[in-house]
Amino acid sequence: MSEAQLKTHGELVRRRAPGYGMPGELFGRADVFETDVDVFFHKHWILVGVTADVPEPGDVSTVDIGKASIIIARDDDENIRTYRNVCRHRGARLKGAGKSTVGMLVCPYHQWTYDLDGSLRHTTHMGKDFDVTCRSLIPVNTKIVGTHIFVCLDKNAPEDISRLEQTMAPRFAPYDLQHTKIAFEQEIIENGNWKLVIENNRECYHCQGTHPELTASFLPEDFGFCPENLSEESLVALEEYKSRNAACQASWERDGFVSETVEWLDEDAVTQFRTQQLVIAGAGESQTISTRVASTRLFGNLTRRDLGDTHLWTHNSWTHVMSDHAVISYIIPLAADRTLVRTKWLVHADAVEGVDYNVKDLTEVWLATNTQDKHLVEITHEGTQDPAYVPGVFSPFTEAYVDQFSRWYAARLSAHGIA
Repeated sequence: MSEAQLKTHGELVRRRAPGYGMPGELFGRADVFETDVDVFFHKHWILVGVTADVPEPGDVSTVDIGKASIIIARDDDENIRTYRNVCRHRGARLKGAGKSTVGMLVCPYHQWTYDLDGSLRHTTHMGKDFDVTCRSLIPVNTKIVGTHIFVCLDKNAPEDISRLEQTMAPRFAPYDLQHTKIAFEQEIIENGNWKLVIENNRECYHCQGTHPELTASFLPEDFGFCPENLSEESLVALEEYKSRNAACQASWERDGFVSETVEWLDEDAVTQFRTQQLVIAGAGESQTISTRVASTRLFGNLTRRDLGDTHLWTHNSWTHVMSDHAVISYIIPLAADRTLVRTKWLVHADAVEGVDYNVKDLTEVWLATNTQDKHLVEITHEGTQDPAYVPGVFSPFTEAYVDQFSRWYAARLSAHGIA
């Protein structure tokens, strides 16, 4: 092994200079990856789905996260429950990854049978003294915020999920996101490290050159910019941007929508998140090529189309909620150089395809953006594994959140005795 390969995970993290990218080994090494999964996907709250994944009693969705697997189920009382996907007999997986509908959860090995409330209902050949009451499925810590299903696999789940819940619940409430359906969903595998996927999502320095579909609905100043030596034309545009933002924010607040930016991102955060209500360019209605709504059936009982984009980041997800549809993406790391990205497009539960919306208008912006981001992550991962790679300096104007993510990553590892 080279000297670099012999460095511990903590040493690699400490080697990062403030304001610079991470060492390439943090993206490429298998031992680093295994630790990342354990810390950031088993001990932190992560997004694993939406309530529309299990719309009816008996619907289940199985999600694999590293060596762990969970079952999300809607029970007969329409409550959403989550369990470890492990039979309490000899550990067999109850369900394979994906969605299905069941009456009960039956182990395929010895047919131990569980109710959707997790209780063991049926076994054979176990004798009259066998106590089924202590063999229920293992529950998982779960928080539902809007439509978002967050879980923590650790028994000691971070308590600051309450910050996210208290911040986002009133923002999501007018949209009635639990009364939605999945109009389209996509899974792609990006051949890059999960941290590079998140870093790419945390900046829009690259957006104008690579995301023509996405930038049709964004105001360019929201991408970040260097305020030094701006032209007279740019200064005028900046003042117009500030005026438009202020007017939209004031209008939303008057109508009862909570729109102020909230950040819980720095080293003292455990459950990292950020939310902002972005003004949409053009017609100002939705993240579409035309910037008008893709679905004429708005969420909840909304009547305003021009509600901008309620944006939420966590360390494994990003969400965009407009008046007519929502785009929710989350990631699951598969290997040091492979990351699964799941994206779901939600519309009102009563919206009718071909009448209220068509899938092309609904999806074309983020289908294109996801494809473009996949390429960017992959070429960056390849470059960071090149022997010539030396971490570069971040732009303080457009990549501050990437630097912030790097600091948070180091802080969380330190909290677990690693960095």
